Order: sequence, then structure tokens, then C-alpha cells
Amino acid sequence: MRLKSWSLLALLTLGTFLSLSWLTEWERRRGNANISVEQILKFHERLSFLQEENKKRSLQLSDVLNKIKCASSGRTVPATELKDNMNSKNLGFSSVNLSQLNSLYYYLPHLRDYGNNIYPNIIFGKNRTGASVVMGVPTIKREKENYLMETLYSLFSQMSKSEEAESLVIVFVAEIDEAYVNTLAQKIKNKFPQKVNSGVLEMISPPAFYYPSFLDLKLMFGDSEKRVRWRTKQNLDYSFLMLYAQDKGKFYLQLEDDIVAKPRYVMAMKDFAIAQTSDWLVLEFSKLGFIGKLFKTKDLPFIVQFLIMFYKDKPIDWLLDHLFYVKICNPERDNSHCEKEKQKLRIQFKPSLFQHIGRYSSLSGKIQNLKDTDFEKHELYISHSNPPASLLTSLKTYEKYSLEKAYLRRGIFWAISPKAGDYILIKFSNPLKIKEYIFISGNVQHPGDKLFYTNVEILPENATDFLSNSLRNGNKLDYEATDNGFFKIDIYQAILTL
Repeated sequence: MRLKSWSLLALLTLGTFLSLSWLTEWERRRGNANISVEQILKFHERLSFLQEENKKRSLQLSDVLNKIKCASSGRTVPATELKDNMNSKNLGFSSVNLSQLNSLYYYLPHLRDYGNNIYPNIIFGKNRTGASVVMGVPTIKREKENYLMETLYSLFSQMSKSEEAESLVIVFVAEIDEAYVNTLAQKIKNKFPQKVNSGVLEMISPPAFYYPSFLDLKLMFGDSEKRVRWRTKQNLDYSFLMLYAQDKGKFYLQLEDDIVAKPRYVMAMKDFAIAQTSDWLVLEFSKLGFIGKLFKTKDLPFIVQFLIMFYKDKPIDWLLDHLFYVKICNPERDNSHCEKEKQKLRIQFKPSLFQHIGRYSSLSGKIQNLKDTDFEKHELYISHSNPPASLLTSLKTYEKYSLEKAYLRRGIFWAISPKAGDYILIKFSNPLKIKEYIFISGNVQHPGDKLFYTNVEILPENATDFLSNSLRNGNKLDYEATDNGFFKIDIYQAILTL
């Protein structure tokens, strides 16, 4: 019995010892696990710190290499592209004395070392000037899909030969990597040889010293450091391209490298611009960002000075809106009044002529599915060109849909309850030789709103000459004359409004 009690005691003692041993080992392992978690957290913090330091070192290295490149390269324009007596001054910035753009040197002080010699690298081009519309297409090296070729194809395929003859497309490669720039240039030459040879397509890049260091940028609006650097550089890219383009033609159109255009977009823009009666600053042919914005080239130096003042602070479309506020808004009036005033400077054209197609942004890692909803809408009227004329009508206009807006391609004409005897009189400022005319009425939204049983009449400057010319051209002579000297040339069941 004593043996059994001793055995039981021994077993209990052994059990207690094993339990204590197991508990001690468990506590030791748990302590080790806690230490491991702490080590992992510290390691992660250290890794994040090193990653940030690596970014800064990369930027510093890029800045140093940039300066070395500038010091070792004395040229700004490839000599192979210069012919006869051409030089950098007549290849860009020729009509702007950059020393007078004080803000450029004040806000970009590193440029002071280069005086008034900030010229672009002309990769290829024929120095075309006197264009009606100069189109700026900035592009950079993208990590994923590049849309530049598709953009250029769309721009040129939607031009007529006559439109191409008075246009200029400038591709601005906003990179200082010569290997990349040259490779891209060769691709464009291979894809669009005729456009390059004719001079309608140019390609430029900035001098290596143009960009400042981006190490001291202030983070704003919750944007990451990467995003702030991206939009800051983008503002500088737009500014450089605008300064280069400002002496190349009458109008400057800002585009992106990931868009497509509608047919006849050049003529539509020109007609819309010429028809404006107010002193506008920008005509918008797309609702999105900085796509499809048309400026008068004479305004570009002023716009660039404003952009350069705040290039570190906000995206360019925001800065442009602030420019409108500064120019036209009364701070003593409310915001609604300000918005109405802004519309005098920025005028929207509908439907949009350009659509954004890029899914992968030029900002690394950003996916954007931006679409201009006005681009796909049915056109309420066909863009067209009308000669100068005075207008008169007996029809009662509905709301803001006036005859003048329709004739100037700024909208449609909509009248209320026409009756027999109503008329639309178009008196041309100068006599015209008319080959054909087109009246269009009704649209997809209001197909029933048409003019029915309508006469088309003309008043020749000289009735005898009119009849003689008609006879020589083999046309009919049985035009019915009216009491006031007009001739009825057509009777339609449904004539469409202008």
C-alpha cells in the first residue's frame, strides 16, 4: 500500500514537472514569437524607409546625369536636320524673346544659366509656318500600352487634303533619353513617311537642361509624391510645347497622345472659331481635361506665364480655370455670376470632336476609363460653313434656338407654329456664285419638327445674267418669278431648317 502511495506521489510529481516544463516552453516560444513579430515590423519599417531613400537617390542621380548631359552636349538642334541657312532661332521660339518672360526665369531659376538659348531638339520637321491650326501632341514613354500611332492615324485619316495643307501636327516627346526619342522617331517615320516628307508632321524634344529637380515638391490635395511629380512635369511639358507652337500658325489645338478624332474636325473647329463674336480665350472641343482645347496662338505666351507661376501647385486644367477667374470674375459677385462670365472666355462646342481612348495613364500604375459622353451623341446638326450674311425671319424663335446661331454653326434654329407666308431671308454680304446649297431640317431627337411645302427662292444680282448663265449650263429656264424679283428654284415637301 505504501508502495502504491509512493508510486502515485511520484506520478503526480512527474506530471506536475512535465506540466510546468511544457508551460515554461510555451511561454518561451510565445515570447520568441512576439520578438519575431516585432522584428518583422521593424524590418518592414526599415524597408519602407530604404525604398523612399532609393526614390530620392534615383531622382538625385537623374538630376546629376541630366546636368552632366547638358554640360557635355553643346547642341540643341540635331545638325542633320538643319539645311541651308536654317538655325535654331528660326526653328522655334523665334518671335518670343524668352528673356522678357520673367516668370519663366523666376520660377525656373536653373534656366538663367542658359540665357535666351532655350531651344528644342528638332528631331524632324520642315519648319512649316502659317498654318491655320497647329496641333500639339505631347507624349512620354509609357510602361504599358502606347497609343501615339493610333492617335496620329486618326488625326490624319480624318483630314481632307486641303485641311492637311493648312495644318501642322507637332509631336512633343517629353523625354531626354536620346535612345528612346530616336527609336520613336524612326517608328513614326516608317509609319507616316508622306506626312513627315510634306512637313505636316514634326517631332521635337526638350533640351536636357529644361527640367528642374523635382525633389522639393510640396504634396497637396492628398496626391502621392509620384502623382505630384507627374502633373508638375506635365505642366512644364505643356508650357514648352505652347511656346514652340506659338509662331507656327493662327490657332493652337492642345491634344493628348491617346485620342481619336471625328471626321471633318479641322473644318468644324475653324468654322466655329471664325464665327465667334466675343473675345474668347479657349474653345473646347472635348469635355475632358486638357483635350481638344483651342487657343489663339497670340495668347499662348500670356497663358504660359500664368501656368509657370503655379506649375508646382495644381493640374493644368485647374490652373486654366483659375486664369479665367482672374481675367473676368468680379470677387464682389456670387459664384453663379462668375461662371456665366467664364463662359464668355471658354466656349463649349457640341458634340465633342475628340474621344479619349487610353486605358493606361501616362502616370505609372494608374488605370483610367475616361470617356467623353458628348462624343457619341447624335449630331443635332451637321457642321458646315456659311458665307457672311444678314438674316431676317418672320418665324417666332423658340427659347434660345435662334436663326443666327444655326447659321453660325453654334446650334439649331427652332421656331413655333409656322404658317403660310412665313419666310427666312438670307442676304449675303457680297454677291456669290452658288454651285449648290443644302437645307437640313429635323433631327434624331425631334424628327417631326420640319418645314413642309416650302419654296426656295433666290434674288440674282442681275436677272438677265442669271437666265443667260442657266441657259449656257443647260439648266431649265422655267423658273417662276415672284412680284419682288425673286425666282423660285425649288419646291420641297419638307425642307429642313438651316
